[in-house]
Amino acid sequence: MSTNTLEERRDGIGINEDSPKSSCSECGSIEIVRDNEKGEIICAGCGLVLSDHRIDHGPEWRAFTSAERDSRARTGAPVSYAIHDKGLSTMIDWRDRDGKGGSFNARQRAQIFRLRKWQIRTRVHSSLDRNLAQAMTEIDRLASQLSLSPSLKEHAARLYRKLIAGRLWRSRSIDATAAAAVYAACRQRGSPRSVEEISEHSREGKKKISAHYRMLVTKLKIRMPISSPEMYVPRFISELGLPRDVQRTTTDILTRAKEVRGLVTGRDPRGLAAAAIYVAAIMNDCRVTQRQISKVSGVTEVTIRNRYKEIVAKLGLTMQTPAQVSVAA
Repeated sequence: MSTNTLEERRDGIGINEDSPKSSCSECGSIEIVRDNEKGEIICAGCGLVLSDHRIDHGPEWRAFTSAERDSRARTGAPVSYAIHDKGLSTMIDWRDRDGKGGSFNARQRAQIFRLRKWQIRTRVHSSLDRNLAQAMTEIDRLASQLSLSPSLKEHAARLYRKLIAGRLWRSRSIDATAAAAVYAACRQRGSPRSVEEISEHSREGKKKISAHYRMLVTKLKIRMPISSPEMYVPRFISELGLPRDVQRTTTDILTRAKEVRGLVTGRDPRGLAAAAIYVAAIMNDCRVTQRQISKVSGVTEVTIRNRYKEIVAKLGLTMQTPAQVSVAA
């Protein structure tokens, strides 16, 4: 095999890490590559085929489109921690139709109803399963209300499972623990939500969720990252419908604010982010009121005004006109 041919097929070749041959017997090169398409192990130095009997672990069928690939696949849905049984059990569909699409008669509907009822009962047959079923439903509901990504929901479910599986959590409110897991997952993944936001959609209050969050962090021995104002900026900008220039200016203001002693430390990151967005919007001549920012950020207009005055004073920003703020030279 020539070097050109090897280079042309680089897309289907990867470095072989599990091959018993660590070097080429012809030239001594240690760069051994694997051609998954043809099942060959090749030396990248001289092109010698070291082995051509590699086992293909892929499917025995071919597919040329995504729809054809999906129709031929024989596997089920991936494992999900957000489902109490991880999605590994079977489920009887709620539609009363057979495999050909025909409707059931009255006798068949009654039989399927009984089978469906007992199938649901067998899926949740222990106290642990009942606990997980209720908690996963609550986490799914909170994730939907807060518009969280599937990865955040899965991470919150894993945190809750660690508590339950390790027997670290007993006689606690399931709803409050689920809300605390969602709050912890958001902070860990750099997409923080405030306790107030979560308590608005939860059945438990802010005080109880905060207490369960502190116990969750203690039991699992998690080191939570400190929330920074930059984490809130993209979400606030998106909900306010402001252009990307405002986001860049806001990031620059917050970066400068960190260099000033006493401006960021001890301040609510949401309030700093809201005030920086307000300053950046004025600098980019975008009309947005403090009330609109307050509604999106969850902080009061008084807090936004106070943080706004501190940013303008300590960063050397000057008011040129009532409608414009510019950076002092």
